[in-house]
Amino acid sequence: KIGWKDFELAITNNITGVSTALIILLIIGALSGAWMISGVVPTLIYYGVQIIHPSFFLTSTCIICALVSVMTGSSWTTIATIGIALMGIGKAQGFEEGWIAGAIISGAYFGDKISPLSDTTASVTDTPLFRHIRYMLITTVPSLIITLVIFTVAGLSHNAGSTEHIAEFSAALAGKFHITPWLLIVPVVTGVLIARRVPSVITLFLSAALAGAFAVFFQPDLLQEISGLQNSEGTQS
Repeated sequence: KIGWKDFELAITNNITGVSTALIILLIIGALSGAWMISGVVPTLIYYGVQIIHPSFFLTSTCIICALVSVMTGSSWTTIATIGIALMGIGKAQGFEEGWIAGAIISGAYFGDKISPLSDTTASVTDTPLFRHIRYMLITTVPSLIITLVIFTVAGLSHNAGSTEHIAEFSAALAGKFHITPWLLIVPVVTGVLIARRVPSVITLFLSAALAGAFAVFFQPDLLQEISGLQNSEGTQS
């Protein structure tokens, strides 16, 4: 004997409770696409394959994602930005996608669970923030240590791809995208916004918008190719 209005109110309240997460998911889709088309992710991959040693790639990936996730308070944001770049670096070095994804996700969710900025750290349990983090450390730290040991052993036993293969991969990226250190401004600005504790939705939106502007400035030929303008011009000529 519950009226339909009560059902509508319950539905509205439930949607309101997850609205922020839905908005973040939508913006992350735009963010990852903008970072890719602007050349930010290819630039990170290009420089990353030259810096990160293959033997410690999985361990470094896990630690990097953990640190970024602690700073952002969001595992989704970490996976959609630096995670995509690390996936490309790992594939260039000959790692299987399952191992790379495992390292990315392990680090991202570790940071998300202990980050004071995370929306899920204490809001779900209604406990004091730092008390919740302290008790979370009891289980998360040992599990992370075990994970790092496994990734270290796997990395040391991995037969990394040849230098020629990595050089060819880097050349292919440079041939498709305009690789320049200026594109690193986007992740740097994103990091500054995170450090200043700007709300996640605003940070992600500004990062996606800046990447879109950089795409127009640095990757005009690629944008024309994707839009089909080059093909149409070639057909007319």
